[in-house]
Amino acid sequence: MTQLTVHTRATLAGPVIELSGELDNNSAPDVRTLLPGLTLQAGQQLVIDLTGITFCDSSGITVLIAARNRALAARADIALAAVPDRVSRMLHIVGLDQVFPTHPTAQAAAAAWTPPTSE
Repeated sequence: MTQLTVHTRATLAGPVIELSGELDNNSAPDVRTLLPGLTLQAGQQLVIDLTGITFCDSSGITVLIAARNRALAARADIALAAVPDRVSRMLHIVGLDQVFPTHPTAQAAAAAWTPPTSE
């Protein structure tokens, strides 16, 4: 078992959550508890970087949905970065590949973000 490590960082586009290890029933609550404390403004983008994920179960998928709900509540976007093949297959099977934009890297996700325009 590989313990989950979580790092957050702020970018101009919004917060990035970097996950490494196993995102499962044991570790998912840790990620869920940090979501309300994220500084996420309307028009920003929350990026979940899955580069280091070695395992993800249904609890992990539920955390991704919770992160999406947090972003939507803040009137922000969400994107997944570096989604491992096995997680990508799970997202496809349950139809969430239609809900989460994905990018090869967190940097690519930030580059794809369009800042809101002032009207």
